[in-house]
Amino acid sequence: MSHEIRTAPAPDPAHARVVVIGAGIVGCALADELTARGWAHVTVVEQGPLPAPGGSSSHAPGLVFRTNASRTMTAFAAYTVDTLRGLSVDGKPCFRAVGGLEVATTPERWADLHRKVGLAAAWGVRGELLTAHRCRALWPPLDGEMVLGGFHTPDDGLADAVLASRALQARAQARGARFLARHTVTDIEREDGRVTAVVTDRGSFPADAVVSAAGFWGPVIGRMAGVSVPLLPLAHQYATTAPLAGLTARAAAALPILRHQDRDLYFRAHTDADGARLGIGSYAHRPLPVDPFAVPAYDEAPVMPSSLAFTPQDFAPSWADATALLPELAYSSVAHGFNGVFSFTPDGMPLLGESRELRGFWLAEAVWVTHSAGAARAVAEWMTDGRPSLDVHACDVRRFEDVQLTPPYIEERSARSFVEVYDVVHPLQPMERPRPLRTSPFHVRQRELGAYFLEGGGWERPHWYETNAPLVDGLHIPVRDAWSARYWSPIAAAEAKATRERVALYDMTPLRRLEVTGRGALAFLQRMTTNQLEKKPGSVTYTLLLDGAGGIRSDLTVARLAPDRFQVGANSPADLDWLLAHAPDSVTVRDITSGTCCVGVWGPLARELVQPLTRDDFSHTAFGYFRARETVVGNVPVTALRLSYVGELGWELYTSADLGLRLWDTLWEAGQRLDVVAAGRSAFESLRLEKGYRAWGRDMTAEHTPYEAGLGFAVRPGKGEFMGRAALGDPAAVKRRLTCLTLDSRSAVVLGSEPVLVDGVPAGYVTSAAYGYTIGRCVAYAWLPVLAPGTPVHVEYFGEKVPATVAEEPLFDPRMAHLLR
Repeated sequence: MSHEIRTAPAPDPAHARVVVIGAGIVGCALADELTARGWAHVTVVEQGPLPAPGGSSSHAPGLVFRTNASRTMTAFAAYTVDTLRGLSVDGKPCFRAVGGLEVATTPERWADLHRKVGLAAAWGVRGELLTAHRCRALWPPLDGEMVLGGFHTPDDGLADAVLASRALQARAQARGARFLARHTVTDIEREDGRVTAVVTDRGSFPADAVVSAAGFWGPVIGRMAGVSVPLLPLAHQYATTAPLAGLTARAAAALPILRHQDRDLYFRAHTDADGARLGIGSYAHRPLPVDPFAVPAYDEAPVMPSSLAFTPQDFAPSWADATALLPELAYSSVAHGFNGVFSFTPDGMPLLGESRELRGFWLAEAVWVTHSAGAARAVAEWMTDGRPSLDVHACDVRRFEDVQLTPPYIEERSARSFVEVYDVVHPLQPMERPRPLRTSPFHVRQRELGAYFLEGGGWERPHWYETNAPLVDGLHIPVRDAWSARYWSPIAAAEAKATRERVALYDMTPLRRLEVTGRGALAFLQRMTTNQLEKKPGSVTYTLLLDGAGGIRSDLTVARLAPDRFQVGANSPADLDWLLAHAPDSVTVRDITSGTCCVGVWGPLARELVQPLTRDDFSHTAFGYFRARETVVGNVPVTALRLSYVGELGWELYTSADLGLRLWDTLWEAGQRLDVVAAGRSAFESLRLEKGYRAWGRDMTAEHTPYEAGLGFAVRPGKGEFMGRAALGDPAAVKRRLTCLTLDSRSAVVLGSEPVLVDGVPAGYVTSAAYGYTIGRCVAYAWLPVLAPGTPVHVEYFGEKVPATVAEEPLFDPRMAHLLR
């Protein structure tokens, strides 16, 4: 890729013409948010009638559980609750805070609810664990013998999506927005890479910005715009019972929404003139994909486009499971059921943001009612302010690699997302298929060494190597609990030790590499990043990409290989888009990741391994830290960067993909006399946290400034103007910091996302954590108020308050003796 997405800037937002496609709850919320920010020229077009146009919002059961493994999704849901509970239509509330209850019927689920109550505390959601007796007091129909306990969130509840859409539409209309029902989109017009109009069967609407909030029709709209919309519509079963004799309308209205995730079920109460019924939703059935291009129009659908015929055979096992949990259902039956269509993505997250293929074309897709107003606010802020106030990188439509946008991948992974909706999913647990997709040139050797692979960005990433198992003998490694022992091996400790004491080879190929060239390359990168890049060729600089508000969009490693040629180590596909969108005509930005590979050679014996293989001088004097050189290792031309993400002497060695295996074999053979090992990501995580190195997307995001993240050393305000410079403020004025913690017990381990308690009160959350094998205890980084080293805190892990202490960083080699030898 080079210049394709570079276009003229968007028009003045105050006069921008916005067309939103879709008047479900997301489209209505977006119109409300945009008009609240002064965008009066907003038109919402909808193919169906209003207020219930026949998409997913029209049939949604409206359960709002806020607690999610994703902090962002929890925040979206919390904002949705705050927005909807203040709205009513004709005296009817749009949201009722009846509370939420998740019950456990297995020890695994009960343990997971202990983890979930920690997530709730970390993200600011009120909730508590209940005994089986208290669960039954909240939900009398429950089988008290079957339930082990539950997780209660009193502020969750039921949203009426159709009523909420009406209320949001009315507010937006009062500020000037237009809502046009019965307007079917037939085309998206574009010119010079930018959207210009939306064409419908009842006329064309000029547009400076278009937002697809079309729900499961998103791929249809995307095809018109020439934009990939990676979602799969799937049918989900929902049934309502006949009136229940033992349940009064008053009692039903007080029932919390209920989840029985051990059987992929949820329940809510319905009341009508005939009495009280239960609604039952099931994710237990086989995936039922729906072709969005074959969904009938509103007037041709038997009920509505999103409501398909019920398939009783798929629901039969769920009915049996529901009856086991709620025995009174044995005296009832399914009175009505349907298979409702809604959207799933390959990773289960929404699709938000501006398309990389067409400027001015935005997505607000794969958003459920639970997260609707929150997601709409994020997109509105993005459009009006240039950035959301909340970190949304995990929802950014540009997060996917090209291989993840193929139809077979989208279909298989999205179907799996449906299957796993209520599964207990470990944070490291990868999808099993389709794999492998992306492999480094070293993959064949890694398999020979017994690599245990996990996946990230489509890449197969070794986490440890079974051939290193004998190195574990004699090491004292604390026994782990069952959860933290998943996707982990004590071999990681041996690999970390070998890196600290000898030398190890790390496959760094999955790290994104960009090439920036042209006569304006230096000036461009100076303007886009925070550190001083005006150095001689052969220099390497750690720097940051900021947004206009001073938030960290990404961190980069920039090697100046020639006056007008730079190699940039980046993080995500969004980094490429960001640079392309801002690059002048004199600069070419190109992703070179797939055509190249990288081996990290790290450890105190790294120089002894590499120096005999090259004619160039690799001494510290001749090849200093943060320097780059194009050289030859064995018979392989390489770009060598003297960097280390593990805190040891060494180099990142880059070459073309076709020569990668030869490079690995050359290093491996030469390293045998030094007892070289191949080492994986598990050891890598331990080593980098001991050294205090941050990981963008986990330890810091656009919500954080460099000074808060402890990265002020990478900011050079004196170099001149750069993106975000004016918003940075006083480094001494920060009120929160990314803080290093060590757990007091040498056997305790946490994994990330746990709440951190200061004086017994939740005050922040863990970002990254790993056992530090060199220092002999677990290291955790957390966002906390400014605390002095030595301050005692607690990290809540599965309900246990684990003592920890604020530590001075870096924990390992503060004098840099290991790096600078």
